[in-house]
Amino acid sequence: MSSHHIVRDDQEPALIIANGASCNNELLGQLLEWSPLVIVLDSAIERVIKLDIKIDVLLGDFDRGFDPETYKTSQFPIEIVHAPDQDKTDLEKAFDYLIQRKIPAVNVIWATGKRADHTITNLTNIVRYRNLLKIVILDDHSKIFLLPKKFEKWYTAKTPISLIPIGVVNGISSTNLQYPLQNDTLTIGYRTGSSNAVAQDGLVSIFHEDGDLLLMECND
Repeated sequence: MSSHHIVRDDQEPALIIANGASCNNELLGQLLEWSPLVIVLDSAIERVIKLDIKIDVLLGDFDRGFDPETYKTSQFPIEIVHAPDQDKTDLEKAFDYLIQRKIPAVNVIWATGKRADHTITNLTNIVRYRNLLKIVILDDHSKIFLLPKKFEKWYTAKTPISLIPIGVVNGISSTNLQYPLQNDTLTIGYRTGSSNAVAQDGLVSIFHEDGDLLLMECND
């Protein structure tokens, strides 16, 4: 696996590698190529090292006898960030680290799959970072991010799109979706916008009045 750092500033999104299911090497390579900063959570470090990836930051609570000092030579130079707060997940601590560094955006991989509780927590917790950090979670089948109140993007016809509310989302309207929404309400556990799709090549618009709404660009 090639290293990153083709870009050297903070204008491109950083990359966080969590410890869920692995993504394919093509996706990983594309993200590494354009990431100025690569953060690995401590639980994933051995998996990452086996892929011959150069990382910049190793972050976590370092519990269960974890010794970060053992990676200072093989990954030199590396920043070690001890984040012991047990009220937050290591992924949330990584988000906080990026906010402190004033880095505006991040891609996250290996954050889905494996344990269902970790996947649900990782997807839902991004809502608290609205207006603080632009977060995109990616795996082999999905690209997931929190929508602003007004969202517009060009898509090709039949692109699968799911709208997943975190809690209750009101006043949702859309254009250019196969199953349009007109001042609708979506509620997690009762009614979601799963398995919609783009009607035709062109701009898709999605508006909502209040609430937290995730968009998932999906493929099989």
